[in-house]
Amino acid sequence: MMFASYYSFKVPCNIVKKDIEIPVAKDVYVAIILEWNDEFLSRDWNAYVLNDRNSRIEMVLIVSKGFDGDTKTSTMRHAIGVVGAKSFEKIELLQEDVLTLDNEFFVTYYADGKLYEKRFVFKKNTVTENNLTAIPLIEKVGVLAF
Repeated sequence: MMFASYYSFKVPCNIVKKDIEIPVAKDVYVAIILEWNDEFLSRDWNAYVLNDRNSRIEMVLIVSKGFDGDTKTSTMRHAIGVVGAKSFEKIELLQEDVLTLDNEFFVTYYADGKLYEKRFVFKKNTVTENNLTAIPLIEKVGVLAF
């Protein structure tokens, strides 16, 4: 006798698509900052997650990868944890050759009792010294993704 036929499972389905609320992620950004590295005496590109909200965000998970056609980087997963209100945390160091690819950051976080997710993409060759602008919160120059 098969297990599935032994039990009968009936799950009521009263929820329809219009009942599902998908929250819109606001005031959270990813920036790539050009910084001086005292240890290696070099200028490095570092990715940061910025929380411009008036409340902290929790369980921050970031999945990053670079791609361009058949060329792909490894998929990196980062567990940041908590990012305070009007604050930021470093995600990763980016090597120069990765900036010639499209770089994608999926940011997932929990706030206000809801789970949020947003995709940020830096198009290939857009993270350059010619495109540097002032980045709020960090007070350094870099390239910001919305």
